[in-house]
Amino acid sequence: MSQEGVGVDLETSLGYLLKEASSALRAAMEEVLRPLGMSVTHYSCLELLAQRPGLSNSELARGAFVTRQTMNVLLQALERDGYVTRPAAAPVGKVLPTRLTPSGRRSLEKASAAVRSVEARMLAGLTETEQSAAFRILQGMVRSLRDGDEGP
Repeated sequence: MSQEGVGVDLETSLGYLLKEASSALRAAMEEVLRPLGMSVTHYSCLELLAQRPGLSNSELARGAFVTRQTMNVLLQALERDGYVTRPAAAPVGKVLPTRLTPSGRRSLEKASAAVRSVEARMLAGLTETEQSAAFRILQGMVRSLRDGDEGP
C-alpha cells in the first residue's frame, strides 16, 4: 500500500522545523545554564519574576509553559535556596505573590547573560532586517494559532 498523501513531509514542514528550532534552542540554553545550577524552567521563572514581581504560581506556570504542580515544586526549591520569597499567608484570597531576593537577582543576571549569548549565536547569520522579519512572522504565527480557526 502506498504512503503517498499520508502524514507530513518532514523535509518541508514548517511546524516540524519550528519544533526542531525550539528543541535546539532549549538544548543550547540548558547547556549554558547547567553550570549556573539552573534549568530553562528555573531561569524562566526568575526572569518572569524580575519583569513582573508578585506573580502567582498559576501565572508563573503559564509563563514558563509548565503545569502548576511543576511550578509549585520549583518555587518551593527556589524559596528553600533563597532565590525567591513568598509570604506565609496570602495577603488577598489564596494567591501567594512571589518575589525575587537579592540572591535571586544576582543569579538571574548571570543566567540572562548566558541566555543572551545563546540567542546571539542563534541570530548571528541573520541581518537586522531578517531578524525583525523573523520576529514579526513568528508573532503572526502565534497570534493565528491563539486566535483559533478564523482562517479560510
